[in-house]
Amino acid sequence: MQLIRKRYFPALAEYVKSGKEVSLYKASELGTDLHGMHPEEVIAIHEECMLIIVANVDSDEAIQLYNRSFIFLIEVIVTLRLHGIPEKSSEQRFTEMREMLFRSNRSFEMVKNKYENVLQHMDNGIALFDSDGILSFINVQMAKMLDIPRKTLIGCNLNEILTHRQLSTATKKVIVRLYKEMFLRRSGYYEFQDKDGKHLLVTVTYGDQLEGDFLINVKDVSEYKQIEQTALQNDKLAMLGRMSAAIAHEIRNPLTSIRGFIQLLRPYLMQLGKEEYARIILAEIDRANDIIYEFLNSSKPSAPMKKSVSINRLINEVVLLSESEALMRNCHFQVETYDEDTEVMVSIDVKQIKQVILNILKNSLDAIDEVSDQRRGRIDIITRSDGQNAEITIRDNGKGMDRATLARLFDPFFTTKEAGTGLGLSVSYRIIRNHGGSIRVDSLEGSGTSFTIYLPLTE
Repeated sequence: MQLIRKRYFPALAEYVKSGKEVSLYKASELGTDLHGMHPEEVIAIHEECMLIIVANVDSDEAIQLYNRSFIFLIEVIVTLRLHGIPEKSSEQRFTEMREMLFRSNRSFEMVKNKYENVLQHMDNGIALFDSDGILSFINVQMAKMLDIPRKTLIGCNLNEILTHRQLSTATKKVIVRLYKEMFLRRSGYYEFQDKDGKHLLVTVTYGDQLEGDFLINVKDVSEYKQIEQTALQNDKLAMLGRMSAAIAHEIRNPLTSIRGFIQLLRPYLMQLGKEEYARIILAEIDRANDIIYEFLNSSKPSAPMKKSVSINRLINEVVLLSESEALMRNCHFQVETYDEDTEVMVSIDVKQIKQVILNILKNSLDAIDEVSDQRRGRIDIITRSDGQNAEITIRDNGKGMDRATLARLFDPFFTTKEAGTGLGLSVSYRIIRNHGGSIRVDSLEGSGTSFTIYLPLTE
């Protein structure tokens, strides 16, 4: 059996990769040499060889290789059965050949159904259009993305899909955009975000590469995007660190000198009735010093001085600090915990984590202030444990953020506030990362924002 595999594999690989008819002669030779073997054994060898051949190729190429392999398999089995037919009358020979072809076709369908079943349950969305633009195959994932039953789509062309009564308007727009990009402009791939905020990558294998068919492959790359964003964020923070080390102290020293001289000149300005000038200059110098302080913290926050504390007790302390300001802004805090019976303990630098939570609460209060209607603001603070991390969710009913703002939220110096420095959230991001945790943001314009902080539980 091992010897047969050694002969079968190179012959099959040569044919599926070249598609040349010359390579198909080897299938006939194999069919003759395999006389006596059961077709099921041949199918098993064929399947093993194909799994090796497609192990390191993408789904588009795998489908193409499988399609070619079926022709090779039929040639082997037909030759195998023909070789086993003894000399008989023409009528008997014809009858047995017909039965043999029927059994071969059934074997072929069995293998084809097995491979189709694999494609049906892939994570990628797959759709195959023939050369006339008719949808000949669509898997479960692609039908789920379109939110239409598979059976009602097979046999439809693009216009019929676009006018399908169950297709949403948003999905129609995406399909039209994809058609323009990938068929009119012949782009190899296209990336977009769906209504749920998932990043989807669409690739097309054109007819000249797939024997006249068009294969569309849709893959969810949200996880890769998240990794990419994290790497980019780390690069930005590293760059910020290098910048701060070079310039922060050089700016601070002259500001200290200027502040001292303004204080010396203050009595003379008072005599001239210009004391307000001195007050404004000193206030602006202090503001500049605060920005530099935040700048230094954002580049390299001090190493956390950790101690084990109850996360619920920490939240209660932060709420007490912020409650008066919330009342002044007509806002209400609602604290919920899912672990009332047990203390959720985390090992943290209390001062730094308080800084993070207070910063997020301040942003939430500012977002609520900017809502045009006069409804009462609400901030929910929810704590829970998933067994590995403590989760702190801070959710407001403020103005929310668009996707462009979300994408740059943790960038140093990015801010949507007139008086903001754009450093608060980048500092918070670094502090949480230094604690071995992570921070996630979900927001919808007009519907509020939710920050979730994950901190490892005390071992």
